[in-house]
Amino acid sequence: MNFFLAAIGVLGVASSGPLIAATLGATSVSALAIAFWRNAIGSAVMAGPVLVRDPRQFGRVTGSEFRWSLAAAVALALHFACFITSLQLTSVAAATALVCLQSGWIAVFQLFRGVKHRWSVLAGLGISFGGVIAITGFDMGTSTEALLGDLLALAGGALAGIYTLAGGKARQTMGTGVYTTLCYGMCAAVVAVLALFAQQPLAGFEAAGWFGILAITVCAQLIGHTAFNHLLATMSPLLVSMIILLEIPGAALLAAAFLSETLPAGTYAGLAMILVGLAVVVVGQRGSRQVRRGTAPLAELGTD
Repeated sequence: MNFFLAAIGVLGVASSGPLIAATLGATSVSALAIAFWRNAIGSAVMAGPVLVRDPRQFGRVTGSEFRWSLAAAVALALHFACFITSLQLTSVAAATALVCLQSGWIAVFQLFRGVKHRWSVLAGLGISFGGVIAITGFDMGTSTEALLGDLLALAGGALAGIYTLAGGKARQTMGTGVYTTLCYGMCAAVVAVLALFAQQPLAGFEAAGWFGILAITVCAQLIGHTAFNHLLATMSPLLVSMIILLEIPGAALLAAAFLSETLPAGTYAGLAMILVGLAVVVVGQRGSRQVRRGTAPLAELGTD
């Protein structure tokens, strides 16, 4: 049953990139509208159980918890803005792999905070960022638009790392339901402000557009991430983290099958390098006491 749920979870999160790309390409839905509704719906769904069990939990949120949640929400909003926009400029496979460097960025940020990683983590980072060079190098030869998309996806991964670290601070004293409701809700509000300045509509789409938004929210957010949240209670966090990395080849396969996306052989080599490098980073981080003490276990479930 666990591995069945894991397969469902991988399919859910891997479908995010292809579904977003298909929705943006075939409908009038804007990039920020997808980010807004995904978070707004996610916040409403997560608020339900808390309101039923103990709505007073929201009134007990401290100033520090609110500030860390707000920091996470702002980072998450900017992450979505970068990642979803990148899917309009570069390939789904490249954008997904680059944004999945979240774990690598966390390790880099921790280096600047004085955390000493094992040699295997540093080796994994080297392999992963070698894959980044391979992908961006091939895209640079293809078009400046694809290169810009790669850079936006790379920035999206770094912002996801910041979201993870800020969320880890908030989650030290907050329950999952309260934190996700607050974070997703504030993220939706930030995205709405961004959409106002960017003049991107948040409503008024055709039926196919609304279906795409709903499919993205249900498949990636409610099914994919919920499956991994459940697995954390029954499987080791290391194994769950490794399984989540299958989002990279999963998104590439789905894009190839349903969007007829074909890439140069060098780009696929870059995807493989990122996948292997991140696997080494995850294993190395889990073996470090310093990192295990400073990172919230739910913080690595991804954002896409």
